[in-house]
Amino acid sequence: MNDRTKNLPLYKKAKEIDQTLRIITDLFPEENEYLQTLKSNLLEDIMVIQAKICGAEAVKLYDIKMENAAIIRKSARDIMVSGNTLEMFDFAEAKYYKLIRNLIEEFRLLFRDWVAGFNPKHFIVDDWGLFNPPGIPQDYIQRDDELNFLDENEDNED
Repeated sequence: MNDRTKNLPLYKKAKEIDQTLRIITDLFPEENEYLQTLKSNLLEDIMVIQAKICGAEAVKLYDIKMENAAIIRKSARDIMVSGNTLEMFDFAEAKYYKLIRNLIEEFRLLFRDWVAGFNPKHFIVDDWGLFNPPGIPQDYIQRDDELNFLDENEDNED
């Protein structure tokens, strides 16, 4: 992972969520099988989020960035809703999960700005039709000149 990715506000917030999740899930009783499974799922979700941020930052292609973004969104939503069952499964410290919800909301706002920064001109037609840029139909025939993503004024940072 490069320094640019490590310094992204979105990535920093994901790390903060990771650290907070680890503290809270360490409080889950060892003998509660359901909560231990939930802990594994939560930690997996936050690891996926961090990996997919890195994956999206490593490519220029709009469809790959959007695919990673969709997976990030799903994992973040799973983390958000997982807190709903903590009291039901006898987690005495369920009130602390509000911290996670607040962090996910902060993450969501950063995520929206991050996705808005994806360049829709850097695309290869998604033949599945799911992650084409706005205005590009599923049967779009891509021109060769649309595949040149670097012009003289652009650097490789994008």
